[in-house]
Amino acid sequence: MSETNLKPLNWTPNPKIGYTVHRRSDGGMHYTFTDVSKETLAHWRAFSLEHLLDSDRLTRNLYDLRKIAEIPAEAINVAVELAGDPSARNIRLAVVVANEKTRKSMEEIAALISPGGLELSIFTGLEEAEKWLSRPLTQIV
Repeated sequence: MSETNLKPLNWTPNPKIGYTVHRRSDGGMHYTFTDVSKETLAHWRAFSLEHLLDSDRLTRNLYDLRKIAEIPAEAINVAVELAGDPSARNIRLAVVVANEKTRKSMEEIAALISPGGLELSIFTGLEEAEKWLSRPLTQIV
């Protein structure tokens, strides 16, 4: 996908929240989280819902959670809500974690996502996550 065909990100960096996001060259998004505070979760939820509203194609997203030591229940609830949006079925999501506690929380989220929802896989390294994301998207249809 060429840079001129990429959907606008509509992202403005905000030092008061604990994540950043940029558009991937394949059209998906790459999120990097440094905290999961209430402010961060509220911003992430609003930003994600805005992007799910006009989701019109299969997308590859990467969530880098390696700086997150623990995922609170509120974050799990927001993640399950977002994953339950009908537009999320168009998403292949790779999540990169650095510890077992975060992995277990992500496995809990994956178990709560209804069948037919987004395709989610958990990794410990960016390279293996990118390899998984690069598989043809027709495999998830």
